[in-house]
Amino acid sequence: MTWEFEEKAWKAGYSAVCGVDEAGRGPIAGPVCAAAVILPAGIVIEGLNDSKKLSEKKREALFDVITENAIAWSVSLVDEKTIDEINILQATYRAMQQAVEGLPQPADFVYVDGNRSEGLSLPYECVVSGDACIPSVAAASIVAKVTRDRLMRDFAARYPVYGFEKHKGYETRAHDAALLEHGPCPIHRRTFLKKFYQKHPEAPR
Repeated sequence: MTWEFEEKAWKAGYSAVCGVDEAGRGPIAGPVCAAAVILPAGIVIEGLNDSKKLSEKKREALFDVITENAIAWSVSLVDEKTIDEINILQATYRAMQQAVEGLPQPADFVYVDGNRSEGLSLPYECVVSGDACIPSVAAASIVAKVTRDRLMRDFAARYPVYGFEKHKGYETRAHDAALLEHGPCPIHRRTFLKKFYQKHPEAPR
C-alpha cells in the first residue's frame, strides 16, 4: 500500500486528507458505522489493509495503533430505525458525512471507499477498493469495523438468543433459526426482513 492517492491530493494543495469507509451495510440487525481517519504523512503501520482481509485479532490490534497515531479520527453510527426510514444507502451517506464532520481536526479533502457518495461538504474522490490501496481509507475501514463489532458484542449480551457476537447481525443460518424461534428484537432492521418473512411467513414478528 502506497501514499499515491494522498500525495496526489497534497500536490493539489490539500493538507488534511482523510479516508472514509463504512461497516455494516449488509447485516439485518444493528447500525451502520462509518469512520474517518487522517493519518500522518508517510506513517508505516505494519499490516494495514482492507479490514475484510484481516482477522478479528489483527483488526483489534491495528485499531489501537491507528487511533493512537492518527492526526484525527472519528466514528458515526446510524441506527436501524433510521436505516428503515431513509434506506441503507442514505443512512451510509449520513454516517460518512457525520464521521467527517466529527473529526476533531478538520479535513480539507476526503477519499471515500466505493463508487459514489453524497452529502459531503468537502472536496472528495470515490475510489473503488480504496480500502485496499489508500492508507487512510484502510485505516477508516478498520476503525469502522472494530467499532461496529464491539457494539454488536454488547448487543449480544442484551439479546443473547441471536448470537450477535458470532455473526455481527449478518443473516446466517443460526441467525435465521433464532428469528424463526423468537422473532425480531429491537435492533433488527425491519425493511431487511421482508425476504425472510416471504420465505418464512409463519415466523413470529
